[in-house]
Amino acid sequence: MSAILEDFIAFLGPRVTGQLQGTARLEIAGEGAVMLDTTGARAAIGDEAADVTLAATEQVFRSILSSEQNPAAALMMGKLKVKGSPQRALKVSAILIA
Repeated sequence: MSAILEDFIAFLGPRVTGQLQGTARLEIAGEGAVMLDTTGARAAIGDEAADVTLAATEQVFRSILSSEQNPAAALMMGKLKVKGSPQRALKVSAILIA
């Protein structure tokens, strides 16, 4: 596992633990994926399915997490891709920037 994925897992685990209903997958371009659920964050195993998948570059995710980038704006500008319910994606994003 890359240091970047480890970074995201360590940062996101406390934010999502007990907060997220269902599962979310963050696909970080060129690095891999992080799975999020009510128990925290972990590295995704292969093409593990989730209720919603968010895909972006590391920089876009870091900008969203630091509140420099609005997730809805990133989605509209094509910087953030969503597979699954856009409403669920926005709920996940709200937890990420909390």
